Amino acid sequence: MMRLNARGVWSIYRFELDRFRRTLLTSLLTPVITTSLYFVVFGSAIGSRMTEIGGVPYPAFIVPGLIMLSMFTESIFNASFGIFMPKWSGTIYELLSAPLSPFETVLAYVGAAATKSTLLGLVILATSTLFVHIDIAHPIAMIAFMVCIAATFSLFGFIVGIWAKSFEQLQIIPLIVVTPMTFLGGAFYSIDMLPPAWRMVTLFNPVVYLISGFRWTFFGKGDVSIGISLVAVASFLAVCLCMIAWMFRTGYRLKN
Repeated sequence: MMRLNARGVWSIYRFELDRFRRTLLTSLLTPVITTSLYFVVFGSAIGSRMTEIGGVPYPAFIVPGLIMLSMFTESIFNASFGIFMPKWSGTIYELLSAPLSPFETVLAYVGAAATKSTLLGLVILATSTLFVHIDIAHPIAMIAFMVCIAATFSLFGFIVGIWAKSFEQLQIIPLIVVTPMTFLGGAFYSIDMLPPAWRMVTLFNPVVYLISGFRWTFFGKGDVSIGISLVAVASFLAVCLCMIAWMFRTGYRLKN
């Protein structure tokens, strides 16, 4: 049985968190300002015309979607940037020749990215309580779901970082794919409000199931059942793990 190289994992994990600490003020101040602006625009302007959705006050309704929107992009960015920089600087060969297994390498980078993303989610949640009262129906499930989503999208970000050949490509997936899917996935509205045809189309958006599951942990209800949401998260996680295993096995964009 292979023994975990805890020192090696901790070294990479600490290095990645040190980069986060160097920009701690900006990293924490940005989500606070962004969250405040979202509540001014969505909570006040739109909320004055649409007071409730499914019995939940609109300002409280958008909190889970707002947290997920930030966590999706932050998880992808942190994990992709973490593995892309060794590729860009040429130190990836030192990483690959180090006494670290692919599992340990992924554990370190993804663990650091997920940690930063989870902290960001908690900061946004804390900021939201300054604007609206929130009663979390399932707090333990909420934390577990948050950590699971952070880890899953950090794995996805790790894949993006290996795939990307330039800083421009590094931004394509989060900005052009993930962010629009999040806005169209019920982050700030219920898909039940859509016409039947558009609702059917929206159900093909995997982000719908992630946001709905997270919203269930807050209010005990979502656009789709929590069981389907958990299956969607598990499926996405499995696909990411298989993709990363294939990349390390074949050396895709790692050894050439």
